[in-house]
Amino acid sequence: MNWKFSYAIGFHPWEDTDQEFFQSLSSLVEREEQSRVPPYGRALDVGTGSAIWGIELAKRGWEVTGVDLVGKALDRGRERVQAAGADMKLVQGDVTRLSEAEVGSGFRLILDTGTFHDFDTEQQQGMARSVDALASEDATVILLCWPRRIRPLIRGVSRDEIEAAFAGWQITDVKPSFFKLPPPLEWVLRPDEHWYRLRRA
Repeated sequence: MNWKFSYAIGFHPWEDTDQEFFQSLSSLVEREEQSRVPPYGRALDVGTGSAIWGIELAKRGWEVTGVDLVGKALDRGRERVQAAGADMKLVQGDVTRLSEAEVGSGFRLILDTGTFHDFDTEQQQGMARSVDALASEDATVILLCWPRRIRPLIRGVSRDEIEAAFAGWQITDVKPSFFKLPPPLEWVLRPDEHWYRLRRA
């Protein structure tokens, strides 16, 4: 997917999600909040785009940093953050080289709602290494991934590829996201995204 082009022409259907998708993500985040009170700790929204999910984390009581390479997306994100009155930091940078983006470290929660699954193997490994270096010892990674199959736009990723990239981590849960797209995109892309929850092995 050419993210710069998509935002330049105003094509971002992944921003339009329904309540079922929202609940699927909320249930995973709630698991990380159990037996704790806000603030819950540092959260990194990888490939934040226009910051819609980072804002939700901030509202819940996380200290959120969002990082994305696409300036147009971050401009939309800053407008959203301001309109929501959310306390969220936005940084422009390459998610495969997060240390260069100076996003910080000690993140308890790392959320990716659709970046990793569009990368080639080298980029996947770069992102995983970056996340590993910035995550706290008790961190959780939540990835939203399309399965690997032939389709336009999205590359997709297999469980084996996730495990190979995040070699020091273990997949603890795989759950459907219930993500939907409007027709005709729904028919063409056949979304079947799942949430992958990872913890250090």
